[in-house]
Amino acid sequence: MKRLITRILLIMGLLLIGIISNNPSARASDQSLATVKEKGTLVMGTSPNYPPYEFQINQNGQSKIVGMDVEIGKQIAKDLGVKLVVKKLSFDSLLPALSTGKVDMILSGMSPTPARRKSVDFTDIYYTEGESILLNKRDLAKYPNKAAFNGNKVAAETGTLQYDLIKKQLPNAKLVGMSSAANLILALKTHKVDAVVKGTASATAYAKNDPSLVAINGHFKTSSAQAGNAIALKKGSGQLKNAINQSLTKIKRHGWIQSRYLKTAGKYLKVNTADTSMWHYRGYFLKGLKYTLLIAIVGIIGGSLLGLLLAIIRFGAVRPLRWLATAYVEFVRGTPLMVQIMFVYFGIGIIIDVDALSAGMIAIVLNSGAYLSEIIRGGIQAVDPGQREAAASLGLSRGATLRYVILPQTVRIIWPSLGNQFINLIKDTSMVSIIGVTELIYQLGIVQADTYRGVAPIAIAMVIYFVICWLLTRLLAYYEHRFNHGQQRQLG
Repeated sequence: MKRLITRILLIMGLLLIGIISNNPSARASDQSLATVKEKGTLVMGTSPNYPPYEFQINQNGQSKIVGMDVEIGKQIAKDLGVKLVVKKLSFDSLLPALSTGKVDMILSGMSPTPARRKSVDFTDIYYTEGESILLNKRDLAKYPNKAAFNGNKVAAETGTLQYDLIKKQLPNAKLVGMSSAANLILALKTHKVDAVVKGTASATAYAKNDPSLVAINGHFKTSSAQAGNAIALKKGSGQLKNAINQSLTKIKRHGWIQSRYLKTAGKYLKVNTADTSMWHYRGYFLKGLKYTLLIAIVGIIGGSLLGLLLAIIRFGAVRPLRWLATAYVEFVRGTPLMVQIMFVYFGIGIIIDVDALSAGMIAIVLNSGAYLSEIIRGGIQAVDPGQREAAASLGLSRGATLRYVILPQTVRIIWPSLGNQFINLIKDTSMVSIIGVTELIYQLGIVQADTYRGVAPIAIAMVIYFVICWLLTRLLAYYEHRFNHGQQRQLG
């Protein structure tokens, strides 16, 4: 059995390598510009929690992605004669999204580091800034220079230039990496870290909108290859790169970044800070709740059906199918859900264009199905073998025995375990935020970034999750009581 499972995993790995290596878009001649013009859209990947580059505002109850980078993207799309489409993703997911064709370009305050240049192409630099260190204002006197950070916790977003700069130029500091700018600021304000390194424009924006913070010059040294921000494109996109560079040249020649785009971003920042109450952002939480419930319901129904199918197969007479079902369950249970979500979205997305919401629901169903199959299989095994013998003596077929005798008793046996798995599934929906699904945790991060408040959005999300799980627990307890009551009446 172990040998078979090993072979299956090896075949899956080879298939994935084959999919990537045989991707037609990777081998075709440069049609990057023609493809964008033909479809009429330029898809911009961005992580909208980095003011003033890109962030979200709550304008008249509607969520809107704005910022300097968005304005640049609009001008590029206008020059190309196409429509700009902005796709939200976590910063860590941007490069995979570009390489798998989910986005046409990354415009998200990204620095063209040598490591990144190995996997993607970059346009000309469109904006250059220094690196600043954010501190709690009352700690300003404690850090007169960079040497004062020795032994202290200095944080940055993982995968960013700032993260690498801390590692190389503050080797004696305790490096802390986080995936969200909002979490970085929250960690700083709650004294989980001592300092946060960010680009000067973003650090200044946070300091201006939060009187408890201050931004100081980091005096970091950057090479010419790292200095500034550029737009990332898929390898071999020479034609699209040249066209975008022409737009960037025009933008820089007219000085629009300083004279227009940064000023526009500043006005939008005032929209967010005008009312930072959680009631003002109730629409964000309601939208997140809607998607959380949708994913959870699909996961519960789809996972239950898949789990039942897998459990029946494992009791079947067809040995190869039993082995495949066992291998599937072991593989899914042996890999993290987050990795599975990214594989469905980015890996399978090479062959079929799957949107983020669909990919998240598919991954949740596939994952929950494996766990539920084990619960169902255990329940079937717990049914008294005499029940099968009695059914056979009455002339019932195997299918009829399973449907009318085994499964009803199995449901009563496994009901508490099913309830626990369903509650875990609801909480697992938070994982899909990594691919940009606007469920509750994703919306929580947006509210944190927009309002510069860290704890209040977390408290609201906790209450919402608790209410959902509490209601589900009550519902499950009600039906468990009915099952037990019905069984007592039958025995009586």
